[in-house]
Amino acid sequence: MIAELGHVALVLAFVVALFQVVVPLLGAARGWGAWMDSARPAAMAQFGLLGISFAALTVAFITSDFSVALVYENSHSSKPMLYKVTGVWGNHEGSMLLWVLILALFGAAAASFGDNLPPSLRARVLAVQAAIAAAFLAFILFTSNPFVRLPNPPFDGRDLNPLLQDPGLAFHPPFLYLGYVGLSITFSFAVAALIEGRVDAAWARWVRPWTLSAWMFLTIGIALGSWWAYYELGWGGFWFWDPVENASFMPWLLAAALLHSAIVVEKRETLKAWTILLAIMAFGFSLIGTFIVRSGVITSVHSFAADPTRGVFILAILAVFVGGALTLFAARSSAMTTRAVFAPVSREGALLLNNVLLAVAAFVVFVGTMWPLVAEFAAGRKLSVGAPFFEKAFTPFMVALAIALPIGSILPWKRGKLGRATATVRPALIFALAVAALVFAVSTGESALAVIGAGLGAWLIAGAALDLWHRAGRVRSRLAQLPRADWGRGVAHAGLGVTFIGVSLLMAWDVEDIRVAQIGERMQIAGYDVTLQDVSEVEGPNYVSTTATLLVERDGREVTVLQPEKRVYPVQAMPTTEAAISTGLFRDIYLVIGDEQAGGGWAIRSYIKPFALWIWVGSGLMALGGLLSLTDRRYRVAAAARRQPVQTVPAE
Repeated sequence: MIAELGHVALVLAFVVALFQVVVPLLGAARGWGAWMDSARPAAMAQFGLLGISFAALTVAFITSDFSVALVYENSHSSKPMLYKVTGVWGNHEGSMLLWVLILALFGAAAASFGDNLPPSLRARVLAVQAAIAAAFLAFILFTSNPFVRLPNPPFDGRDLNPLLQDPGLAFHPPFLYLGYVGLSITFSFAVAALIEGRVDAAWARWVRPWTLSAWMFLTIGIALGSWWAYYELGWGGFWFWDPVENASFMPWLLAAALLHSAIVVEKRETLKAWTILLAIMAFGFSLIGTFIVRSGVITSVHSFAADPTRGVFILAILAVFVGGALTLFAARSSAMTTRAVFAPVSREGALLLNNVLLAVAAFVVFVGTMWPLVAEFAAGRKLSVGAPFFEKAFTPFMVALAIALPIGSILPWKRGKLGRATATVRPALIFALAVAALVFAVSTGESALAVIGAGLGAWLIAGAALDLWHRAGRVRSRLAQLPRADWGRGVAHAGLGVTFIGVSLLMAWDVEDIRVAQIGERMQIAGYDVTLQDVSEVEGPNYVSTTATLLVERDGREVTVLQPEKRVYPVQAMPTTEAAISTGLFRDIYLVIGDEQAGGGWAIRSYIKPFALWIWVGSGLMALGGLLSLTDRRYRVAAAARRQPVQTVPAE
């Protein structure tokens, strides 16, 4: 009965979503207050019904109800409880249910915290949000029903993909969905503003917290996925430029551009059309990511499904919503004119440069991701676009962005002087050059990556600190009184600098050693002595592990003892690699055990990963910066509505 309850709740949520689309839109068009107000309880009801549906599916997984086909395909009675729960979204159908639940969550949040929104705008925002939900609920009900019963329930299930049975992957998808599904609410705000013919400072103030929250969650989700790939897959990398990795990275870049562009609309009421376009395209790229993951058009280790029918359905949703929004954007272009002017050297100019660099970088990633598909479709050729292309094509834009950020933060609005700004940031430049010189002094001279990356990272960190000091007027007591948004921006920019340093030094100074080792044999790698002490078989809850014990010493002193594993999950007969990592502030010791060799001994891969931790510390600082800004009372939804009159441009 639990599964049937979940299915009924799903159907009712679809009906409520259709109601939420039609009635509030009619009410807003006719000025009927009661009809507009109906959007709020409808949004809450839709979220409640989807919560019931998701809870029902979760109960089916927890209780190992193998009469539900989805549970049979993705669970097993001996699986640990954590992975029974995460199995709910470790598959196509369940992850789509989580997708639409989060979509409804943002709609319910807008209904709950949108008291200061004009009633017509709030009604239209919630109606557009419900239209997206209705489309995906139809997709679930007609192509991906998670509550299908098996006529003859089996005794046990087929288990979850072993790669997903990991704490990192347990939390990675929910945060990722909170990010790129959260961009739906900024899309809804953009479309609602186009319908009303109003894009002004108040609108920008309303949309910024939603964009910021989505960007923050997306940052966490991407960082968790990168961390999982680093320690779980056993190859020692943190980013592979996989199509599905790119699918979440592109919306992140566009959301970052949208955040900065909305500042210009709020402060100067210019770049309106560009900001609306970014809001549309950020969510559009989220839908493109959904299409990539679930259509099977591109092969990836992360893909959920390879069903062309589902792919066509998602492509139709993408065409309707993004195509419809762009058509409306073209029709309402006259409502987004502005009389504000600014010099190229100004805060507006710097933010525009920031936007262009981020948008072009996202386009580069898009071209590299989709080019194999285009080449196969147009010319029948199978091509592969790998890391070398992305690193050469993408990196220059990030270098330019890093150079511009500290200077742009110092420039005044409307008109500034480049000489005065560069004089202000001179201490940051001196610090960055000193760090670059230090790195150059200890480098091997084989690559300039370490020097350039460390210098740019130091430039960003020092620039963020100098910006805060400058805003405080060089009086220390005023630093604590700065708005949280200023602190959030500084922390986020410094976090980007920390990530720059981590990525560049790791890629430049990474040391790798692969060899066959006998029990008791000592290996030397980058000043460390690694001894294979033992290899044993260990029984896990639902796997069998081959576990190596490796002693790591330096200058005759023990540093650590690591135990990498090679697991086999009997139900799916699938092996996984569990790297053993000794994490430090300035280096990771990363050991992996491979297969036993025919001539005796075991394959051992050893890595020394300099500054690897800095990659995720930097990501955490960026997310923390977003959280600090989000807690600034000035950025709460429509906080400025009480202070600023709303200027409406009549729709044509």
